[in-house]
Amino acid sequence: MRTNGLYDATRGLTLALAAGVAGLLLYLATVVGQSTALRFWESMGLVAVGGLVVALSYVLGSWTKGLRVRFSPGTFLLAFLPVLVCVGWILMATQPGTGWHEATVVSWTQSLGIMDLVDDMGLWHGVLAFAFGLTLGMTLDTLPAAVPAREVETMDTRIADEPIAAEQREAAARSEPHTVTVGTAADRTTQVPERMD
Repeated sequence: MRTNGLYDATRGLTLALAAGVAGLLLYLATVVGQSTALRFWESMGLVAVGGLVVALSYVLGSWTKGLRVRFSPGTFLLAFLPVLVCVGWILMATQPGTGWHEATVVSWTQSLGIMDLVDDMGLWHGVLAFAFGLTLGMTLDTLPAAVPAREVETMDTRIADEPIAAEQREAAARSEPHTVTVGTAADRTTQVPERMD
């Protein structure tokens, strides 16, 4: 087995377990059904949690490499919030019956002239809810575990000195040897190079 074998196996098993849990949640969503607005939101919540579980399997599987989990504010702002608005809008506008703020959202949708688009997208309630949960899970990221402060200071010093050291090596390679004048003024026509080690 190659060096990444244990890591690959752990991630594979974590993903398989997550897929099983997501499948169970999807099954429970079908049991709950969508006959009323409350049941609709309960089933969409279960589907969204299924997407979240799949996304979290990547984060959990990465712990075996010594990585730590962190929340990504940029991903939250640039990816999750737009998905939250779009998916929430479509699900509210196309929920069965008269649910929470359904009439207001439908009115706004008609005013904007996007009712046909929202109706078409509303056919994919489960996919939208799953993507919502998946996107939420993707706001978590993994980073290498913290490096002790002493090592960071040493690494920072080496990194900061590297451009200067590179310039010094380049200048030394281009420079001519130093010369020293030996003898009297009459003998100054002969110069002997001085070696500097």
